[in-house]
Amino acid sequence: MNKISLGVVFGGVSSEHEVSLMSAASVLSNLDPERYDIHKIGITKDGRMLYCTGSAESVKDGSWEQKDCTPCVLSPDRSHHGLLLPGQKIIRLDVVFPVLHGKNGEDGTIQGLLALAGIPCVGCGVLASACCMDKVVTHVLLDAAGIPQAQWMWTTEHEYRRAPETSLAQIRQRLGFPCFVKPANAGSSVGVTKAVDPESLREGMELAFRHDHKVIVEGMVHGIELECAVLGNKEPIASCVGEIAPEADFYDYNAKYIDGTTQTYAPARICEAASEGVRETALRAYKVLGCAGLARVDFFLTEEEHQVVLNEVNTIPGFTSISMYPQLFAVSGVPYPELLDRLIDSALEKEGD
Repeated sequence: MNKISLGVVFGGVSSEHEVSLMSAASVLSNLDPERYDIHKIGITKDGRMLYCTGSAESVKDGSWEQKDCTPCVLSPDRSHHGLLLPGQKIIRLDVVFPVLHGKNGEDGTIQGLLALAGIPCVGCGVLASACCMDKVVTHVLLDAAGIPQAQWMWTTEHEYRRAPETSLAQIRQRLGFPCFVKPANAGSSVGVTKAVDPESLREGMELAFRHDHKVIVEGMVHGIELECAVLGNKEPIASCVGEIAPEADFYDYNAKYIDGTTQTYAPARICEAASEGVRETALRAYKVLGCAGLARVDFFLTEEEHQVVLNEVNTIPGFTSISMYPQLFAVSGVPYPELLDRLIDSALEKEGD
């Protein structure tokens, strides 16, 4: 059997560049070399695209840029169907796995490039990627579908600067404290603040605007943090439900990737009825947003009413050794290497639709 020519793209011009490197190293370490010809494509923080022949470990520690790298271009020309290297050398790619988090990778940009190139792409397409990346758009679509979410408001920096005191007063009146201030287009809790008083709300708005021109503010939901992984195209499946129990005040970037204090439970310590409610809602949101390939859907289960409240949808969730997406499917009977095979197969399946 001929090997599949697989491009794995990592790094990127994003605040989550380092997380992408960790995820990609884990993916590379779990791919079957008997099944794939693996081509590592790194994007530097300043946007250079490099064909990398270093190890997965060099990707993880960030030294890949100083290893054996060659400038390359992921060509939009469908006759190339892959990479252009110096001397007009072409490496044909059957499929690309973008292990990119945040802007310029999870937001439909590289998905659009691959669509132009005619190369199958692991994960969601352009529209679903863009919609899920923008938390305001996600909230609008899920509200229209009747899927419960936290109370929320949003504003642009332009509108906020015109009347900041009015905006802050409206947030305080409608959402109260504590509330969460988030850039609309950033992932992994980058730029997120828990505001507990007027001063921290003001500071949170300033921080969020450093990451995006649009900000969303969400009311507090008192409950258990849950996550569900979804896999597939027309007939997606949901994993078991996982539980996040951060030692920190909330599950921020540091808690996710750095301090290692967060406890996770898979399956979650909730009743079967609640678990089924989470899984059903995850699949419903996945379909409403037009997702394909994969997504991780995050929830709260409220303490008093035991209501399932959707928090956010991640179209390229973390794939590190401690990330919940692969963990949840492993507990559900799909080990990491098989999960990667199924994700790549789903991309090739989409191309054949």
